[in-house]
Amino acid sequence: MESLIEQFNLRSRLRFELSAGRIWLDENRMLLTHAKALGALRKELVQTVGMRRARRLFMRMGFVAGQIDADLALKMHNDDGRNFDVFQIGPGLHGFEGVVKAKITEAKIDWENGDMHCEVEWRDSWEAESHLQSFGVGEESACWSMIGYATGYVTRYFNRFIVFRETHCACCGGDVCLIAGKPAEEWGEDVYSDYFGDDDGDDPMRAMEEELAQLRGRKRESMPHGDLVGRAPAFRAAFDLLGKAAASPITVLLLGETGAGKEMFARWLHDNGPRAEGPFVAVNCAAIPHDLIESELFGVQKGAYTGAEASRAGRFERAHGGTLFLDEIGDLPPAAQVKLLRVLQTGEIERLGDERARKVDVRLIAATNVDLQQAIAAGRFRADLYYRLATYPVTIPPLRERRSDIPLLASSLLEKYQSAYQKKVRGISEAALKALLAHDWPGNVRELENMIERGVLLAPQGGLIEIEHLFANGVAKAMSGAELDRSGSLNNEREARQKQLCNELLDENFDLQKHESRLLALAMQRAGGNMTHAAKLLGITRRQLSYRLKQGGEDGGE
Repeated sequence: MESLIEQFNLRSRLRFELSAGRIWLDENRMLLTHAKALGALRKELVQTVGMRRARRLFMRMGFVAGQIDADLALKMHNDDGRNFDVFQIGPGLHGFEGVVKAKITEAKIDWENGDMHCEVEWRDSWEAESHLQSFGVGEESACWSMIGYATGYVTRYFNRFIVFRETHCACCGGDVCLIAGKPAEEWGEDVYSDYFGDDDGDDPMRAMEEELAQLRGRKRESMPHGDLVGRAPAFRAAFDLLGKAAASPITVLLLGETGAGKEMFARWLHDNGPRAEGPFVAVNCAAIPHDLIESELFGVQKGAYTGAEASRAGRFERAHGGTLFLDEIGDLPPAAQVKLLRVLQTGEIERLGDERARKVDVRLIAATNVDLQQAIAAGRFRADLYYRLATYPVTIPPLRERRSDIPLLASSLLEKYQSAYQKKVRGISEAALKALLAHDWPGNVRELENMIERGVLLAPQGGLIEIEHLFANGVAKAMSGAELDRSGSLNNEREARQKQLCNELLDENFDLQKHESRLLALAMQRAGGNMTHAAKLLGITRRQLSYRLKQGGEDGGE
């Protein structure tokens, strides 16, 4: 298994962000925790919910871990004929993670049809050791999370439900655990494949959860969030203000940066107010030319100007009985500002070219990303109109001030775009989510929406959305942290040793060609004569290695 770790340089995928308190294996966050602590949790679960349910929980936990490691292994699959080597990364990672030393003793695999029968020997299982310490030798196998891992790994790898079970466990006596795996249907009923399905409907714990949820529901807010997603304090403050205004006819002014979701808040206000059955009409004042804005808002009477061949109702009339949302109202031209003020004062509009006033019953919601106080000082916005609009201002927080909502928003958007693109992805990788949380979000929620749409489009079917699927042009911060070298030391320690070694070599009569030849020969020896593996150890291409060996007068094997 050591050669497998060397062959795929798995240690380089383990990173330590010591200052941030994070450990990463590839793009998945890991935890370095105490086996005794996990053992205590395991014992507590057995005593609380019983052996069967505890087993089920640990098997499902292991199943998820196995699927994640299978995704890592599949990234290394490059159609070079090393299918079995790549497949063995799973058992290798299980040992790399300190869980168990696994050795595949028999494997019959049909790579094309995804069929496999496999037997594995486990030594030094942490789970068997923990179970023995808590319960002693018994008659039932106890490596539950490890069985879940093997099942999850192979199921993901072959895209077929292949179930493992222990045929012998160290908890039943002996030094090793033995497991066997084959397609679920071949086990018949004599296997715990149902442990990986939905929860039992008659589970008393599930019934208790539902009862508690109902009790908690009495204390929850009466106003539903609808399409608004968020729990962060800044979001809650804005939402609470909005909720208090929903049932009243008060004019609301939504303030906030571009892309923060002001129109979503306006729609929620309409949908949860007494005018929900009426129309919701949205107007982007910045998108309409100034010479057309008045006719768009207030309508046109036939013959009002050249080309006005028919009378046409404006947005106010179309919104009668409902809500009119004026977005980017800070860009409204002065003439339109005067007429809008009159509508707010009288509740009447006049179409262009018409002398008759028309009554309109409209709730007005305005929004802007402009500082209206500055616009007033600069003479671009009327102070009297501002005070009419700003009766009830609500500031929508930018996304960078509600970062804790990013996972919730991303999940909601993921569901939306999976449906739109008829594509299924398993979610966002931990590294990609970390990158989203670290991003500055100049475009706010709209930028996040664009990223998730891009991610769904680029991610493989059934796979995870990774950093490269989300960020274009290298915007995201690269993964950082100290790596392990091949000896198992952190790379900063390795660099110190390398520097010391180089200094020692330079103190002697240094012969670069001689030392290079020795290094090439050592790499070939470690790779068992395989030039492809040796080239990977040296960080060069196979062609480069072949050329250097020929220059040095050596013949390389395959």
